[in-house]
Amino acid sequence: MIVWHFFRIFLHLTAGLLTCAVIFPFSSDARRDELVRRWSVKLLAICTVDVTFKDKSGGAVNASAMIVSNHVSWLDIFVINTLHPCHFVAKSDIRNWPLLGWLCEKAGTIFLVRGRQRDVRRIYEGLVHQIEAGKRIAFFPEGTTAAQGNLLAFHANLFEAAIEAHVPVQPFVVRYLDAQGQFHAAADFIGDMTFAESMRIILLAPRMTAELVRLPAIPTEGAHRRDVAKLARESIVKELGI
Repeated sequence: MIVWHFFRIFLHLTAGLLTCAVIFPFSSDARRDELVRRWSVKLLAICTVDVTFKDKSGGAVNASAMIVSNHVSWLDIFVINTLHPCHFVAKSDIRNWPLLGWLCEKAGTIFLVRGRQRDVRRIYEGLVHQIEAGKRIAFFPEGTTAAQGNLLAFHANLFEAAIEAHVPVQPFVVRYLDAQGQFHAAADFIGDMTFAESMRIILLAPRMTAELVRLPAIPTEGAHRRDVAKLARESIVKELGI
């Protein structure tokens, strides 16, 4: 059974590669977003991950808002994409993943080399231009994944892009639950675990539910990036109950 699941994922990745190579160059931004959304929905279905959405934002969602979220797993990107297809900022390691790394790049993922201040500056300037061009940007302020029930410190640098582009920050919370409503251990993607190992654990585990929660947006007009990062983290901590 596990071999069949891996084969289905391989076929789905291949279909995604062909879509990026053949269809994306001739598609509008809206069409690309829809293709990314549908592809993400199917990937999660193959991985036996159901997605539920809760809106606690309390108002209209700004289409240009910069999305931030806690970071549990490589699944997070695709869970968020089922609702809001985004251009993600992700660590450069992902680019080296077989097939999926190339696919993420073609879908608009922006890769950040950790520890390189010049790289952060280059990406920050690019984010401002993309937001101003109407792109939806998302990143994980922790900079890496953390086991469920934990939230690492937030890095504030990239929040500056939302301030300069005059858009709010839209926090999200993602959690992975089992049939009893408890944290699903198979979702954790931490330490030296590889993508293949994580995929195997998920495929062998009982079905899980990814719960995506949209929280109230944080205005950035006249704010400092550290203050915005602090407010975003506090709102996510409150929702996680930690």
